[in-house]
Amino acid sequence: MRSIYIIATCLLIGTGIGCSKQLDKKPIGQLTEEDVQSNPQIGTITSFVNRSYQTLANTLNVLGGNWDWTGGTVFRPDIILQDIASADMQKKWNPDGDQAWIDEFSSFSFTADNPGFRGQWSFSYEGIARINKAISYLTDEALITRLSMDQTLRNRMLGEVLFLRAYYYFELVNYWGDVPLILTPLTNFQQAYEVAKRAPAAEVWAQIVKDLGEAKNLLPNTKYADNTDKWRVSKGAVIAMQAKVALFQERWNDVITLVNELETTGFYHLNANYFDNFAVAKEYADQEVIFSYNHVTGQVPANGNGLCAIMDWGFMAPTANFLAAFEANDPRLLYTVNTTAQASYKILGETNTGNKGNEQSPSNKVLIRFADVLLWKAEAYNEINNPAAAIALINQVRQRARTTVTATGGTAPAGTLPDRNVSATDKATVKNWLMQERRVELGFESHRFLDLKRWKTAKSFLTGIGRNFQDRHYLYPVPQIEIDRSGGTMAQNADY
Repeated sequence: MRSIYIIATCLLIGTGIGCSKQLDKKPIGQLTEEDVQSNPQIGTITSFVNRSYQTLANTLNVLGGNWDWTGGTVFRPDIILQDIASADMQKKWNPDGDQAWIDEFSSFSFTADNPGFRGQWSFSYEGIARINKAISYLTDEALITRLSMDQTLRNRMLGEVLFLRAYYYFELVNYWGDVPLILTPLTNFQQAYEVAKRAPAAEVWAQIVKDLGEAKNLLPNTKYADNTDKWRVSKGAVIAMQAKVALFQERWNDVITLVNELETTGFYHLNANYFDNFAVAKEYADQEVIFSYNHVTGQVPANGNGLCAIMDWGFMAPTANFLAAFEANDPRLLYTVNTTAQASYKILGETNTGNKGNEQSPSNKVLIRFADVLLWKAEAYNEINNPAAAIALINQVRQRARTTVTATGGTAPAGTLPDRNVSATDKATVKNWLMQERRVELGFESHRFLDLKRWKTAKSFLTGIGRNFQDRHYLYPVPQIEIDRSGGTMAQNADY
């Protein structure tokens, strides 16, 4: 049965891990993989839960460790599908032929065979496969009774993986629209063929909402779900994700209600210093980060921030258009990208280049932070015709930016980032201010392309700067290898 499960998953779900390597795995400690499946212990369950986070990492080669550039899995390609596609970033400081498929996101000349799509799909569905196994254990009442598992621990872990499943499906549905909706572990070929088809996007969105609702009721009412492992999903992260889902579904009043609920907890505020969101020294001690991936140096298997390594190879350069988006003396620019050092401090986690080239860098990957959330709320206020409330929130973000200590240790000159006019009433003007603020506040954090898509401005903005964006690009092509593996049961997105 184990061989059927793994082969079916490799052929039809596309986990990105070589089947032969899976079948040849050595025993886990004194247990074989068959023992783990048939006689799971609390440690087994905890391992599946912890490994469900792993496919969010920027760690190099986390899916297989074989430098699979053609599979798009050397590093998590969300930075390509978001920051490069949105024209904030280009592949390298000096154009060359290395990994030319990445350049195709700048020119929108990609096809369904592009490794970026295969890689993103692999990271998401591998995470979902691990989550579904964890959920199958955590919802097995007989197993929980046999293990005498503490209910508080069980609820917390179940809440974590339900959030993570929602998070992965949020990415998938936004990139591809209709996608396979897999909610249980696969145990035979028939099940694998049954799920090798695309569920309607509305069904995927409904499952995201359902998973987040259940997760919210399972996690403790504390800032950290676990004070020992502060990186775990918290109730605050769930509420924030609920607000983000509402934002993308244009449920504006729900966005406001949920952000208000998050603020009521008192757990999150804007940091006085912008860079505290990213500084290694401030991890899990700041007031703004709501959810991040916890990179740790010196672990086996590796768990460092591999983007710091590829930065030293010349990757992750800003476009001229992105640099020009910053207002004069905005302290956020140098934190985001130092053009002289060819480095992004917010990725390195230090205001120096000490971690540049270090694939074991401990700098965390920030996924949700409070400034992002405040700007969701501002957008919702503007959409329900309350521009004054929207402008007040935009000005909060600008005020923090202009008063933050600069990367060189000074302060911005007087007049930097003045407040937006609180008397403005034109909805389009306020939205332009909001879109501008999101771009510079959240640069290089892999949000921009989905923002452009949901605003329906991707075509006008990208074609306006000479990019070959077409209507079909509002959805990415399903990886061609997944179409082929399905035996024809999965259709391609239109015009690919």
